[in-house]
Amino acid sequence: MTQTSQPPRYFALIPAAGVGARMAADGPKQYLTVGGKPMLRHALDAFLASPLIAHTYVVVSPEDGQIAAVLPPAGVTALRCGGATRMDSVLNALRALQGQVGENDMVLVHDAARPGLTPALIAKLIAGVADDPAGGLLALPVVDTVKRYTAAGAGGEGAANVATVPRDGLWLAQTPQMFSYALLARALGAATDAKAITDDASAVEALGLSPRLVEGHPRNLKVTLPADIRIAEMYLAAPQ
Repeated sequence: MTQTSQPPRYFALIPAAGVGARMAADGPKQYLTVGGKPMLRHALDAFLASPLIAHTYVVVSPEDGQIAAVLPPAGVTALRCGGATRMDSVLNALRALQGQVGENDMVLVHDAARPGLTPALIAKLIAGVADDPAGGLLALPVVDTVKRYTAAGAGGEGAANVATVPRDGLWLAQTPQMFSYALLARALGAATDAKAITDDASAVEALGLSPRLVEGHPRNLKVTLPADIRIAEMYLAAPQ
């Protein structure tokens, strides 16, 4: 009898150990109220509403005192192993989940500061990546003209320089970013500079692989500056 491999399960992983310094807020930005509830809860609810997600994990710092009030009654587990960088938090979580998540199971890593995620976008990512061994991520093609600015030298020497960068082939990475547990653990474990790994896809790319890009949606923006909250709320108030 020919044995068939089990289809992969899909797990969500949300690193939420950051302090949100650029928001100039009193606490971590993932707990700021957006559209009537904490920003992190919007992301959690999107995964909970997706029938494709087996379980959701959120990674917080060991001393986090706010996560308990944000967690829904079921379906989400908090992992208190957040690290100094995003990469550290994700890698710590993968190590904590070893044995609970299969090597071929898929892990969807999502920014806590992207409250506009929807079950439809989750489904689109899963369908778009399909069985691509390099995984994939939501992203948006660049539509604006891109300028590269180089400041004048120290002491005012030289002149500032502005140049137009061709936008053909340029995309803005979003999340979730989805990879098999084995690939993501290998890629992050092989990375030597955590600060250079700005997203999970960059670690996978460093292995020589090319993750698939699946077109996302502007509503899935990352809240980074105070003005972004109002934009996020406009999307949250609109029909999905």
